Amino acid sequence: MKWLQWLGLPVGIAILIGLVVHDGAHDVMRVIGAAGPVLLWLVPFHALPLLLDAHAWRLLLDRRAPLAFLWWVATVREAVNRLLPVVGVGGELVGIRLARWKLREPHEASEVTASVIVEVFVTIAVQYAFSALGVVLIVAATGDGGSLRTIVTIALALVLSAPLPVLAIVLLRRGGVFHAIERWAARLFGEATWQKLGIDGQRLDADLDALMSRTGLMFRAFFWQLGGYMLGAFETWWALSLLGHPVSVGDALAIEAITQAVRHAAFMVPAGLGVQEVAVVLLAQLFGVSQDVAFSLALVKRMREVVFGVIALISWQAAEIVRTRRALHGGAPERVGLRAVARVAEPSKRASGHDRRH
Repeated sequence: MKWLQWLGLPVGIAILIGLVVHDGAHDVMRVIGAAGPVLLWLVPFHALPLLLDAHAWRLLLDRRAPLAFLWWVATVREAVNRLLPVVGVGGELVGIRLARWKLREPHEASEVTASVIVEVFVTIAVQYAFSALGVVLIVAATGDGGSLRTIVTIALALVLSAPLPVLAIVLLRRGGVFHAIERWAARLFGEATWQKLGIDGQRLDADLDALMSRTGLMFRAFFWQLGGYMLGAFETWWALSLLGHPVSVGDALAIEAITQAVRHAAFMVPAGLGVQEVAVVLLAQLFGVSQDVAFSLALVKRMREVVFGVIALISWQAAEIVRTRRALHGGAPERVGLRAVARVAEPSKRASGHDRRH
Protein backbone atom coordinates (compact mmCIF):
# COMPACT_ATOMS: atom_id res chain seq x y z
CA MET A 1 0.00 0.00 0.00
CA LYS A 2 2.94 2.33 0.57
CA TRP A 3 3.68 2.60 -3.15
CA LEU A 4 0.07 3.72 -3.71
CA GLN A 5 0.65 6.68 -1.41
CA TRP A 6 3.86 7.67 -3.15
CA LEU A 7 2.00 7.46 -6.46
CA GLY A 8 -1.09 9.23 -5.14
CA LEU A 9 0.75 12.19 -3.60
CA PRO A 10 2.12 13.71 -6.84
CA VAL A 11 -1.21 13.00 -8.55
CA GLY A 12 -3.06 14.91 -5.83
CA ILE A 13 -0.60 17.81 -5.94
CA ALA A 14 -0.88 17.99 -9.73
CA ILE A 15 -4.68 18.10 -9.50
CA LEU A 16 -4.52 20.87 -6.90
CA ILE A 17 -2.08 22.95 -8.97
CA GLY A 18 -4.27 22.44 -12.03
CA LEU A 19 -7.29 23.74 -10.14
CA VAL A 20 -5.40 26.83 -8.99
CA VAL A 21 -4.23 27.59 -12.53
CA HIS A 22 -7.66 26.90 -14.03
CA ASP A 23 -9.70 28.91 -11.54
CA GLY A 24 -7.25 31.75 -11.08
CA ALA A 25 -5.51 32.33 -7.76
CA HIS A 26 -6.33 36.04 -7.80
CA ASP A 27 -10.10 35.52 -7.97
CA VAL A 28 -10.00 32.87 -5.26
CA MET A 29 -7.95 35.06 -2.91
CA ARG A 30 -10.34 37.93 -3.54
CA VAL A 31 -13.32 35.81 -2.47
CA ILE A 32 -11.56 34.53 0.65
CA GLY A 33 -10.25 38.00 1.49
CA ALA A 34 -13.76 39.45 1.26
CA ALA A 35 -14.94 36.97 3.92
CA GLY A 36 -12.03 37.86 6.18
CA PRO A 37 -10.85 36.42 9.51
CA VAL A 38 -14.37 35.34 10.43
CA LEU A 39 -13.63 32.16 8.47
CA LEU A 40 -11.37 31.10 11.36
CA TRP A 41 -14.52 30.34 13.40
CA LEU A 42 -14.82 27.19 11.29
CA VAL A 43 -11.82 25.75 13.16
CA PRO A 44 -13.36 25.55 16.67
CA PHE A 45 -16.74 24.62 15.17
CA HIS A 46 -15.27 21.32 13.98
CA ALA A 47 -15.02 20.26 17.62
CA LEU A 48 -18.81 19.77 17.74
CA PRO A 49 -19.13 16.97 15.14
CA LEU A 50 -16.19 15.20 16.74
CA LEU A 51 -17.92 15.48 20.12
CA LEU A 52 -20.83 13.43 18.76
CA ASP A 53 -18.36 10.89 17.36
CA ALA A 54 -16.66 10.67 20.74
CA HIS A 55 -20.00 10.10 22.46
CA ALA A 56 -20.74 7.20 20.09
CA TRP A 57 -17.34 5.70 20.96
CA ARG A 58 -18.02 6.21 24.68
CA LEU A 59 -21.26 4.23 24.34
CA LEU A 60 -19.28 1.33 22.82
CA LEU A 61 -16.88 1.57 25.77
CA ASP A 62 -19.77 1.43 28.26
CA ARG A 63 -18.77 4.91 29.47
CA ARG A 64 -15.47 3.68 30.93
CA ALA A 65 -13.66 6.90 29.98
CA PRO A 66 -14.65 10.59 30.29
CA LEU A 67 -16.25 12.15 27.22
CA ALA A 68 -13.76 15.03 27.18
CA PHE A 69 -10.83 12.60 27.09
CA LEU A 70 -12.34 10.51 24.29
CA TRP A 71 -13.09 13.69 22.34
CA TRP A 72 -9.43 14.66 22.58
CA VAL A 73 -8.37 11.18 21.43
CA ALA A 74 -10.84 11.48 18.52
CA THR A 75 -9.17 14.73 17.43
CA VAL A 76 -5.76 13.04 17.47
CA ARG A 77 -7.06 10.01 15.57
CA GLU A 78 -8.49 12.20 12.85
CA ALA A 79 -5.34 14.34 12.64
CA VAL A 80 -3.09 11.27 12.31
CA ASN A 81 -5.25 9.82 9.53
CA ARG A 82 -5.56 13.13 7.72
CA LEU A 83 -2.14 14.74 8.08
CA LEU A 84 0.43 11.98 8.63
CA PRO A 85 1.72 9.49 6.02
CA VAL A 86 -0.27 6.50 7.29
CA VAL A 87 -2.93 4.46 5.52
CA GLY A 88 -6.19 4.95 7.38
CA VAL A 89 -5.72 2.68 10.37
CA GLY A 90 -2.75 4.63 11.77
CA GLY A 91 -5.12 6.93 13.65
CA GLU A 92 -7.02 3.97 15.07
CA LEU A 93 -3.79 2.36 16.35
CA VAL A 94 -2.82 5.60 18.07
CA GLY A 95 -6.36 5.95 19.43
CA ILE A 96 -6.25 2.48 20.98
CA ARG A 97 -3.00 3.30 22.75
CA LEU A 98 -4.20 6.67 24.04
CA ALA A 99 -7.52 5.25 25.23
CA ARG A 100 -5.61 2.66 27.28
CA TRP A 101 -4.26 5.48 29.42
CA LYS A 102 -7.58 5.47 31.28
CA LEU A 103 -7.75 1.72 31.90
CA ARG A 104 -8.06 0.43 35.43
CA GLU A 105 -7.75 -3.31 34.70
CA PRO A 106 -5.40 -5.08 32.23
CA HIS A 107 -8.26 -7.04 30.64
CA GLU A 108 -9.89 -3.77 29.54
CA ALA A 109 -7.19 -3.36 26.86
CA SER A 110 -8.98 -5.97 24.74
CA GLU A 111 -12.30 -4.19 25.23
CA VAL A 112 -10.81 -0.87 24.09
CA THR A 113 -9.41 -2.52 20.95
CA ALA A 114 -12.76 -4.17 20.27
CA SER A 115 -14.58 -0.84 20.68
CA VAL A 116 -12.34 0.85 18.11
CA ILE A 117 -12.71 -2.00 15.61
CA VAL A 118 -16.50 -1.96 15.98
CA GLU A 119 -16.54 1.84 15.76
CA VAL A 120 -14.67 1.67 12.45
CA PHE A 121 -17.40 -0.60 11.04
CA VAL A 122 -20.10 1.69 12.43
CA THR A 123 -18.34 4.59 10.70
CA ILE A 124 -18.32 2.69 7.40
CA ALA A 125 -22.07 2.07 7.74
CA VAL A 126 -22.63 5.76 8.50
CA GLN A 127 -20.58 6.75 5.45
CA TYR A 128 -22.76 4.59 3.21
CA ALA A 129 -25.96 6.00 4.72
CA PHE A 130 -24.70 9.59 4.49
CA SER A 131 -23.58 9.10 0.89
CA ALA A 132 -26.96 7.60 -0.01
CA LEU A 133 -28.64 10.64 1.53
CA GLY A 134 -26.42 12.87 -0.60
CA VAL A 135 -27.39 10.99 -3.76
CA VAL A 136 -31.10 11.39 -2.96
CA LEU A 137 -30.71 15.11 -2.25
CA ILE A 138 -28.80 15.76 -5.48
CA VAL A 139 -31.31 13.81 -7.58
CA ALA A 140 -34.12 15.80 -5.94
CA ALA A 141 -32.38 19.13 -6.51
CA THR A 142 -31.02 18.58 -10.04
CA GLY A 143 -32.80 16.94 -12.92
CA ASP A 144 -30.46 17.43 -15.85
CA GLY A 145 -29.00 14.40 -17.59
CA GLY A 146 -25.33 15.19 -16.97
CA SER A 147 -25.77 15.45 -13.22
CA LEU A 148 -27.93 12.37 -13.18
CA ARG A 149 -25.27 10.30 -14.94
CA THR A 150 -22.69 11.42 -12.38
CA ILE A 151 -24.95 10.51 -9.47
CA VAL A 152 -25.81 7.11 -10.99
CA THR A 153 -22.06 6.39 -11.23
CA ILE A 154 -21.55 7.31 -7.56
CA ALA A 155 -24.55 5.24 -6.47
CA LEU A 156 -23.34 2.25 -8.49
CA ALA A 157 -19.89 2.52 -6.89
CA LEU A 158 -21.50 2.51 -3.42
CA VAL A 159 -23.56 -0.58 -4.22
CA LEU A 160 -20.63 -2.50 -5.73
CA SER A 161 -18.32 -1.77 -2.79
CA ALA A 162 -20.89 -2.61 -0.09
CA PRO A 163 -20.19 -6.40 -0.02
CA LEU A 164 -16.63 -5.85 1.26
CA PRO A 165 -17.50 -4.42 4.71
CA VAL A 166 -20.46 -6.82 4.97
CA LEU A 167 -18.10 -9.76 4.38
CA ALA A 168 -15.70 -8.41 7.01
CA ILE A 169 -18.52 -8.14 9.55
CA VAL A 170 -19.67 -11.70 8.81
CA LEU A 171 -16.13 -12.99 9.35
CA LEU A 172 -15.84 -11.15 12.66
CA ARG A 173 -19.20 -12.49 13.85
CA ARG A 174 -18.18 -16.06 13.00
CA GLY A 175 -15.37 -15.64 15.53
CA GLY A 176 -11.79 -16.82 15.66
CA VAL A 177 -10.40 -14.22 13.24
CA PHE A 178 -7.96 -12.56 15.63
CA HIS A 179 -7.08 -15.84 17.32
CA ALA A 180 -6.08 -17.18 13.89
CA ILE A 181 -4.06 -13.99 13.25
CA GLU A 182 -2.42 -14.45 16.65
CA ARG A 183 -1.32 -18.01 15.83
CA TRP A 184 -0.04 -16.98 12.39
CA ALA A 185 1.86 -13.95 13.77
CA ALA A 186 3.36 -15.99 16.60
CA ARG A 187 4.76 -18.47 14.08
CA LEU A 188 6.02 -15.70 11.81
CA PHE A 189 7.54 -13.31 14.37
CA GLY A 190 8.00 -15.60 17.36
CA GLU A 191 5.88 -16.13 20.45
CA ALA A 192 7.88 -13.69 22.59
CA THR A 193 7.63 -10.86 20.04
CA TRP A 194 3.86 -11.29 19.71
CA GLN A 195 3.35 -11.36 23.49
CA LYS A 196 5.09 -7.99 23.80
CA LEU A 197 2.17 -6.44 21.88
CA GLY A 198 -0.17 -7.44 24.71
CA ILE A 199 -2.91 -8.73 22.38
CA ASP A 200 -4.97 -11.78 23.34
CA GLY A 201 -6.60 -12.96 20.10
CA GLN A 202 -9.17 -15.21 21.77
CA ARG A 203 -10.26 -12.56 24.23
CA LEU A 204 -10.48 -9.95 21.47
CA ASP A 205 -12.69 -12.27 19.39
CA ALA A 206 -14.96 -12.78 22.40
CA ASP A 207 -15.15 -9.04 23.15
CA LEU A 208 -15.95 -8.27 19.51
CA ASP A 209 -18.73 -10.85 19.43
CA ALA A 210 -20.20 -9.58 22.71
CA LEU A 211 -20.15 -5.99 21.49
CA MET A 212 -21.55 -6.65 18.02
CA SER A 213 -24.37 -8.77 19.41
CA ARG A 214 -25.79 -5.70 21.20
CA THR A 215 -27.97 -4.48 18.34
CA GLY A 216 -29.50 -1.60 20.25
CA LEU A 217 -26.08 -0.27 21.17
CA MET A 218 -24.96 -0.51 17.53
CA PHE A 219 -27.94 1.56 16.40
CA ARG A 220 -27.36 4.20 19.08
CA ALA A 221 -23.71 4.55 18.07
CA PHE A 222 -24.77 4.67 14.40
CA PHE A 223 -27.23 7.53 14.91
CA TRP A 224 -24.85 9.55 17.09
CA GLN A 225 -22.17 9.27 14.41
CA LEU A 226 -24.66 10.09 11.66
CA GLY A 227 -25.62 13.18 13.65
CA GLY A 228 -21.94 14.14 13.70
CA TYR A 229 -21.73 13.81 9.93
CA MET A 230 -24.82 15.93 9.42
CA LEU A 231 -23.57 18.56 11.86
CA GLY A 232 -20.28 18.55 9.96
CA ALA A 233 -22.20 19.50 6.81
CA PHE A 234 -23.11 22.74 8.57
CA GLU A 235 -19.47 23.74 8.00
CA THR A 236 -20.13 23.76 4.25
CA TRP A 237 -23.36 25.75 4.69
CA TRP A 238 -21.68 28.28 6.98
CA ALA A 239 -18.56 28.63 4.83
CA LEU A 240 -20.59 29.33 1.67
CA SER A 241 -22.62 31.91 3.56
CA LEU A 242 -19.43 33.65 4.68
CA LEU A 243 -18.04 33.48 1.13
CA GLY A 244 -21.10 35.33 -0.15
CA HIS A 245 -23.00 32.48 -1.82
CA PRO A 246 -25.46 30.91 0.64
CA VAL A 247 -27.14 27.60 -0.21
CA SER A 248 -29.89 25.59 1.47
CA VAL A 249 -29.15 23.11 4.24
CA GLY A 250 -30.10 20.26 1.89
CA ASP A 251 -27.63 21.47 -0.72
CA ALA A 252 -24.87 21.69 1.89
CA LEU A 253 -25.65 18.16 3.08
CA ALA A 254 -25.45 16.85 -0.48
CA ILE A 255 -22.10 18.57 -1.15
CA GLU A 256 -20.60 17.26 2.09
CA ALA A 257 -21.98 13.72 1.70
CA ILE A 258 -20.69 13.10 -1.81
CA THR A 259 -17.37 14.82 -1.04
CA GLN A 260 -16.87 12.38 1.83
CA ALA A 261 -17.75 9.45 -0.43
CA VAL A 262 -15.26 10.53 -3.11
CA ARG A 263 -12.52 11.16 -0.57
CA HIS A 264 -12.87 7.76 1.05
CA ALA A 265 -12.93 6.08 -2.37
CA ALA A 266 -9.60 7.78 -3.17
CA PHE A 267 -7.91 6.61 0.05
CA MET A 268 -4.65 5.98 -1.83
CA VAL A 269 -4.15 9.76 -2.24
CA PRO A 270 -2.68 11.13 1.01
CA ALA A 271 -5.18 13.44 2.77
CA GLY A 272 -7.34 13.27 -0.38
CA LEU A 273 -5.17 16.10 -1.69
CA GLY A 274 -6.61 17.44 -4.93
CA VAL A 275 -9.36 14.81 -5.01
CA GLN A 276 -11.33 16.49 -2.23
CA GLU A 277 -10.93 19.88 -3.89
CA VAL A 278 -12.19 18.59 -7.27
CA ALA A 279 -15.20 16.98 -5.60
CA VAL A 280 -16.11 20.16 -3.70
CA VAL A 281 -15.77 22.35 -6.79
CA LEU A 282 -17.85 20.09 -9.05
CA LEU A 283 -20.57 19.46 -6.47
CA ALA A 284 -20.87 23.09 -5.44
CA GLN A 285 -21.28 24.10 -9.08
CA LEU A 286 -24.22 21.68 -9.38
CA PHE A 287 -26.06 23.96 -6.96
CA GLY A 288 -25.29 27.17 -8.80
CA VAL A 289 -22.14 28.18 -6.90
CA SER A 290 -19.68 30.05 -9.12
CA GLN A 291 -16.35 28.42 -9.89
CA ASP A 292 -14.20 30.86 -7.91
CA VAL A 293 -16.45 30.60 -4.82
CA ALA A 294 -16.53 26.79 -5.12
CA PHE A 295 -12.74 26.59 -5.17
CA SER A 296 -12.57 29.09 -2.30
CA LEU A 297 -14.82 26.73 -0.33
CA ALA A 298 -12.46 23.83 -1.09
CA LEU A 299 -9.44 25.79 0.13
CA VAL A 300 -11.26 26.99 3.27
CA LYS A 301 -12.19 23.40 4.16
CA ARG A 302 -8.58 22.33 3.64
CA MET A 303 -7.37 25.25 5.77
CA ARG A 304 -9.67 24.22 8.61
CA GLU A 305 -8.50 20.61 8.36
CA VAL A 306 -4.82 21.55 8.55
CA VAL A 307 -5.17 24.09 11.38
CA PHE A 308 -7.40 21.86 13.51
CA GLY A 309 -5.23 18.81 12.83
CA VAL A 310 -1.95 20.55 13.64
CA ILE A 311 -3.37 21.76 16.97
CA ALA A 312 -4.47 18.19 17.77
CA LEU A 313 -1.03 16.76 16.89
CA ILE A 314 0.74 19.37 19.02
CA SER A 315 -1.54 18.60 21.96
CA TRP A 316 -0.78 14.89 21.52
CA GLN A 317 2.97 15.49 21.57
CA ALA A 318 2.61 17.71 24.64
CA ALA A 319 0.64 14.96 26.40
CA GLU A 320 3.30 12.39 25.45
CA ILE A 321 6.07 14.60 26.88
CA VAL A 322 4.19 15.18 30.14
CA ARG A 323 3.43 11.47 30.50
CA THR A 324 7.04 10.53 29.77
CA ARG A 325 8.38 12.94 32.38
CA ARG A 326 5.94 11.70 35.00
CA ALA A 327 6.92 8.10 34.31
CA LEU A 328 10.69 8.64 34.41
CA HIS A 329 10.98 7.75 38.09
CA GLY A 330 9.23 4.43 37.45
CA GLY A 331 11.23 3.27 34.45
CA ALA A 332 11.24 3.87 30.72
CA PRO A 333 7.69 4.59 29.49
CA GLU A 334 6.24 3.48 26.20
CA ARG A 335 6.83 6.19 23.62
CA VAL A 336 4.68 6.72 20.57
CA GLY A 337 4.99 10.13 18.93
CA LEU A 338 5.16 11.66 15.49
CA ARG A 339 8.37 9.76 14.72
CA ALA A 340 7.03 6.44 15.93
CA VAL A 341 3.52 6.50 14.47
CA ALA A 342 4.81 5.55 11.02
CA ARG A 343 6.47 2.47 12.52
CA VAL A 344 3.28 1.63 14.45
CA ALA A 345 1.21 1.73 11.27
CA GLU A 346 3.80 0.09 9.01
CA PRO A 347 2.41 -3.48 9.28
CA SER A 348 -1.02 -2.16 8.36
CA LYS A 349 0.39 -0.31 5.39
CA ARG A 350 1.56 -3.55 3.93
CA ALA A 351 -1.87 -5.08 4.29
CA SER A 352 -4.62 -2.55 3.68
CA GLY A 353 -6.17 0.70 4.91
CA HIS A 354 -9.22 2.81 5.36
CA ASP A 355 -9.73 6.40 6.36
CA ARG A 356 -11.91 8.20 8.94
CA ARG A 357 -13.56 11.46 8.13
CA HIS A 358 -14.79 14.85 8.85
